[in-house]
Amino acid sequence: MSELPDYVRNMPWVEFYADETVPMDPLLAMRSKGVSLYEMFRRSCEDFADRDALIFIMRKITYGELGDYVKKMAAALHFLGIEKGDRVALLMPNSPQFVISYYATLAVGGIVVPLSPLLTPSEIEFEVKDSGASAIIAMDVLFVERVLPVRDKLNLKFEVVTNIGDMLQGAVKSLGKLIGRIPSVRVPSAPNRYNFMDLLNIEVLAGGPIEPPKVEINPKEDVAVLQYTGGTTGTPKGAMLTHFNIVSQCRQLEEWLRSSFMRGARMVTAAVIPWFHIYGQTTGMNLPLLGGATIVILPAPETKEILKAIEKYKVNVFPAVPLIFLNMVEHPDINKYDLSSLKFVSSGAFALPVEVAKKFESMTGVPILEGYGLTEACPVTHVNTPPPRGLRKIGSIGIPLPGTLAAVAGPEEDRLLPMGEIGELVVAGPQVMKGYWNRPEENRKVFFTLDGIKWLRTGDFARIDENGYFYIVDRKKDMIKYKGYQVFPREVEEVLYQHPAVLEAVVVGVPDPGVGENVKAFIVLRPEYKGKVTEEEIIEWCKKRLAAYKYPRLVEFRDSIPKTYVGKAWRRLLVEEEKRKMEGKSAEDIYKQEEERYKGFVGELWKKTLDEASGKL
Repeated sequence: MSELPDYVRNMPWVEFYADETVPMDPLLAMRSKGVSLYEMFRRSCEDFADRDALIFIMRKITYGELGDYVKKMAAALHFLGIEKGDRVALLMPNSPQFVISYYATLAVGGIVVPLSPLLTPSEIEFEVKDSGASAIIAMDVLFVERVLPVRDKLNLKFEVVTNIGDMLQGAVKSLGKLIGRIPSVRVPSAPNRYNFMDLLNIEVLAGGPIEPPKVEINPKEDVAVLQYTGGTTGTPKGAMLTHFNIVSQCRQLEEWLRSSFMRGARMVTAAVIPWFHIYGQTTGMNLPLLGGATIVILPAPETKEILKAIEKYKVNVFPAVPLIFLNMVEHPDINKYDLSSLKFVSSGAFALPVEVAKKFESMTGVPILEGYGLTEACPVTHVNTPPPRGLRKIGSIGIPLPGTLAAVAGPEEDRLLPMGEIGELVVAGPQVMKGYWNRPEENRKVFFTLDGIKWLRTGDFARIDENGYFYIVDRKKDMIKYKGYQVFPREVEEVLYQHPAVLEAVVVGVPDPGVGENVKAFIVLRPEYKGKVTEEEIIEWCKKRLAAYKYPRLVEFRDSIPKTYVGKAWRRLLVEEEKRKMEGKSAEDIYKQEEERYKGFVGELWKKTLDEASGKL
């Protein structure tokens, strides 16, 4: 007898797929052999050879040209000793060099290890060592600031250094450096340290023409990307994403967007999400390139540049994160730009404020489609489908992507729960990772098998309604335990946001031996309410609207809330700050360390974006 609930076997959400959508049986999909990610890219370069693949600061690169660059770089990597299974770390912002390095690594059978430019040198040291990377390809500024301080501790065969303007035409590059828009630093020469552009002329270095090797890839078993995750909650872990995982994810998203986003259609997207992040890598790079789209590359999300790019290049597919939409709707000149080309707009990474979504739709006529995902699933598992195909359910993460199974499970047991009950969201599908790199114990914690299906625990609490729409209740790790009761911070935050004086609110659990954890709210007041609202008033407001064990016992007003590079509230820092206060220690060094992350070209621009979003809703 099956242990699966009816909703898992019947998949009620299928009725909301487009008529032409193939549901894609997850079990059949997971059993198929698949094709390598590089092979899919190679086909695009042949099929759309004369079409623009990348647009980067006035430089247009066709698919044919991009394919040639990738072959040359692949030949160079092989010449320098990269073989199948070797890991190659990439440390650079969105740029043509990232795309070339990414697919060149895959072409020789290597594994891409994307590194965040916001990592500190010691964090880079950890991820390079943990992955066993043989080489690193980095932007010069980041190489000097992040890699050189720990270079002697890394066991690398070689390093490749590039400048953000290397792929630009001479005049544009010179002007960019002159006005300070293209930073440049002197990189000291060293044995086995190469210039990116020199490697694109590898025949000079090799003393004659060479070709990249022909490599046999097993798409289901061979890892394409080692994507590190979990750094904000503990030691980072490398999620092993196979060729099969990533190609399946792109096919799932393409199927979902089938009515307009068909292979070969002239779609134009703006890459504003960092490609070192799996969300940006999938929706802003791999999906467009495998579908023959044109990508307008923006290394950092400055709002004015985004608006200009949408108008100039007629961008019609636009994945982004909430803080970017927040900055867009609040930009004083937004109405001066023609945004009518937009067709598909999606938001991910964290919850999008309802008012921002409504305002964007009223300005553009295009709804922002929210979804859900995690690094371990490449990352998308759920999407919202707008009417008339789907239902408009505010606060829902939507329905599973074609080919994806989803359910809720008991948090400490391998049992699926009925519809309506709150449990841990679990997912299964061809996009789910092979496992964590060299972390057998972690793999045993996140995977379990039921009825022959391998389920991945997401760490999020969720529920399912009668139509098969999913709702995230809160992060499992963020749940507060007060006197044995479970308190979900998100529920308390939603009540706080109803108060007219509250601009931002974050709720965390503060250790208290008497009750386990106390509920504490950090609040940023709207300017007109500062000095006019007390902590006691906020507590009383919540008391009237929440159960006795849920309302905050502690309230602290602040000028700002610490945020991650994509605009999420940085709960870990707030919790750490509270712990240090209890120990009589200063938390100042925590914030100094985080400020260090924003040094450098990419970091400064992301910080500018965060600062721009501060104080807006």
